[in-house]
This record gives sequence, C-alpha cells and structure tokens, in this order.
Amino acid sequence: MPNQRPPASTSKYFNENGFSRLMLLIFTILKYPGVGYLEKVEDTDRHHNALAELRKYLLTVAEQQGIELTCSTHTIHKDLAFLRSAGILNNQMYRWGYYLGTGVMSETELTVALNALNSQAKYQRDPLVQAVYSKLAKRLKATDSKDQLFYPVRAQLNRSIVETDPVERAAKMSGQRNLFDCLETLETTILNGQGVELSRKADPFSGRLYRTFQVWPLQILHYDIAWYLIHQNCDDNHLAISRIDRLDDTCTVLQAKSRSLSTQKRNLKFAHELLANGWGLFLGRPDEQRQELLGQLDLIDIRVRFYPKVMNFIAEGSLRHPNQKIEIGPKDPETRKAAYVDYLIQLPRRSISEFSYWVYRFMGNAQLLTPDWLVQEHREAAKRQYGLYVSTDSNA
Repeated sequence: MPNQRPPASTSKYFNENGFSRLMLLIFTILKYPGVGYLEKVEDTDRHHNALAELRKYLLTVAEQQGIELTCSTHTIHKDLAFLRSAGILNNQMYRWGYYLGTGVMSETELTVALNALNSQAKYQRDPLVQAVYSKLAKRLKATDSKDQLFYPVRAQLNRSIVETDPVERAAKMSGQRNLFDCLETLETTILNGQGVELSRKADPFSGRLYRTFQVWPLQILHYDIAWYLIHQNCDDNHLAISRIDRLDDTCTVLQAKSRSLSTQKRNLKFAHELLANGWGLFLGRPDEQRQELLGQLDLIDIRVRFYPKVMNFIAEGSLRHPNQKIEIGPKDPETRKAAYVDYLIQLPRRSISEFSYWVYRFMGNAQLLTPDWLVQEHREAAKRQYGLYVSTDSNA
C-alpha cells in the first residue's frame, strides 16, 4: 500500500483543545446525521447557513458532555477540511447535511428502513435483502434499542409464490434453477448499463418455448405475487416485463453493448410511464408502445357499474389509477344510500385484458356499460362461468 501524506496542519489537532473539539464534531455528526440541513425550511428562498446550524448542534453536544467549548464557524470550516483530508469525511459537497461514511440515518430513520427491509426479506423473499437484513440484525444485536429497532411496525404482505433463494432451494432439493441464480450478475449489469442475453422457459399459459433474446435490464420489480424484470430489447428498444422465475439460469453479459446510467434511467422512466398509463404489467407491442409514449395513441373510454356489496370498496380507492373518475349513483329513496357507483377510466387497448381480470373479481356485483365490444366480451365470459356451474350441477 503506497505511503499517504499526512493531512495538512495535523499538528494543531494534537493539542488538547483542538483534539477535543474535533472529537465533539465527529460525535455531533454521528448523533445528528444530516446536521447542517436539519432546520432548513423546504421550498423557501431564505438563506440557510449550514455551518451556523452545525455550530449550534456542536455547542449543544459539548454542553451535554459537560465540556466548555467556544468556536467560530470559520474554525468549524477548517475542522471539516481536516476531516476531509484525513478521509473521515468524503471529499464531496454535503449540500443536504453532513454525515460520516454510511452513517446517513438517524435511529428513527433506521427503524423505518429496517421495517421495509424486513418486509421485503420475509414476504417478497428478496435473497439479497434477506442477506443484508441478517447482517444488520447481528451487528445491531447489542444495541439498547434493538427491540424497538426490529419490531415490524409496518409490513407489506404481497407474498412471492415461488422460491427465490437459490441456497434455500438447494437445501430443500425443490424447484428448478432460474434467473434468481444469476441475480447478482443481473443487478451489476443494470448499474453498469450492460446488455445481456437471456433465455425464456416455457410459457405456462401457452406451453410455447422461446429462444434467447438480448435486452438491456432496467429494474427488478416485485408485483403482487412474484418478482419481475423490466427490460428493453437491444434491437428495437421495445420495453417489456418478464417474470424472473420463468427465465433460465443463464445471464450472458454482452460486452460489446453498454450505455450510460443516465440512458438507463431515462428508459426506466418510460417504462414506468407505461405502467402508470395502463393496468397491469403488459407494456404493449412495439408500434403501439411508441405511439403511446409520444401521446399519439387513442385511449379507450370504459365505464363499469359496481353495486352495493362492493361499491364502497371501489369508492374508497381514490388513487387506484391516475386517470380514473368515480361517480356516485342516485340514492335509493328507502335506504337513502347510493344504488351504485360508476367507475370511469381511459386505458390503452393493451391493458384491457388485465383490467377485465380485475373486474371479474367482483363477479355478480359489477356490470360493464361501455364500450359495447367489451360489454359483449364480459357477457360471454359470464355465460361461460354460468355454464360451468350448470355442467357441474347436472353431473352431480
């Protein structure tokens, strides 16, 4: 390891006053991560002096420790420069407050983060998060507030229905290898903007086999019951989403195909625009997808009427979709309650199938009103459902 030059003006910090002040400064930043920006009022043009705020907290800490301390913001500025030269502070702009290394969170913020990690590790079964959470649990085991830190005040119960951890799967000797076995490689290619060659296994709905395909991986996404990969085709830039456990355990990095992280972010933004516009995970075919992103695709006006058993549930979902409208029907004279609720939404045609699956959940309490062709589709589906029960009853 090459010799490093000692930080400039090191000697002055070996006197008692300078060393004590420096230790108090480090302790202050550790105790109040983000100090320098903690009292900044958002969305105002009022000048905020970060060093003055840091000095205020430093003097408070010194008083709490029973240490008499006097210093100016100019002195603190020099102390911060020393911490940078010593490698204790990174050589970066701390525009939103000072913190040391990875000590960027307060204990309250850490509790919220641990809750999120616990949920993702337990229910979404993210193998990387499972490993990180396990390490954190061991490191923080001796802290006085460990019970509060690790109590799962919040959770997200969306549960993966397939095994995601290759180690657990091997131990149980169950399940087939899939892209989860290459997750670390996949995550690296996302951040490096590298293309990969993937291979899809049989489609469970059609039984068809697919060849290999080359994509830019953009994001690993958990939705409802499984983990998915948002990706973009290398040949035509078509955005699509594939379920990870339906992809083979091969992830060949295409060294000749690479692009910047800003390009990755831009295309991921396009994918999430499509997700927000539509319903479900199907992002459409290449031609219609390009039209949609350009705002040139005609959307379909849909109206669904929901009846008393479910209409309160529908009405309370004010943020179910950004393009929705909810209209409360006339009140019944006897009950003085609404007779129905109409749900209005505009969707691209690519989303009709997944939207229909959602409406089917309320079978017997939902009625399609427009468009006519979709009304007919739902009418035929209801007949088929009824036919299944008639057939079962006649065979009983």
